[in-house]
Amino acid sequence: MNPAKDRLLARLALNVLGVFEASGLIVITLATLVAGVFEVNAMIAARTVALGDLLLLFLYLEVLAMVGVYFRSGQLPVRFPIYIAIVALARYLVLDMKSLDAWRMLGVTAAMLLLAISVLVIGHFCAGDPLLSYPFPV
Repeated sequence: MNPAKDRLLARLALNVLGVFEASGLIVITLATLVAGVFEVNAMIAARTVALGDLLLLFLYLEVLAMVGVYFRSGQLPVRFPIYIAIVALARYLVLDMKSLDAWRMLGVTAAMLLLAISVLVIGHFCAGDPLLSYPFPV
C-alpha cells in the first residue's frame, strides 16, 4: 500500500464527487426556478391566488434557500429539510382537507407536531453545532 497514492486517489474521488454534487444542486436550483415560474404563470392565468399556491411558492423558496446555504457554507443544516417537510405537510392538509378522514388528518397533524418538536429539540440541545442550528437559533 502506498499512502501517497491513496491520498491522491482520495482527493481525486472527492473532486469527482464535488463536481457531481454541484451539478446536482444546479439542476435542483434550475428545476425549482422553472417550477416557480410555472406556478406564478398558473396563478396569473387563473387570476387568483389560493393558500395552496402560496405554500407551494414558499416550498420553492425554502429549497432555494437550502441550496444557497449549502453553496455558501458547504454544509446542509438538518433543520432546513425539516422546515420544508412541515410546510409540505401543511400544504397537503390545506389542499386535501375535505377528502381526508379523521385518522389521516390526525396522522398528518401529529407528524407536523413531531417535526416541530424536533426543530425545538435540535435548537435547544445542538445550539453549538452549525449543521444542526444554522441559521435559525431557537
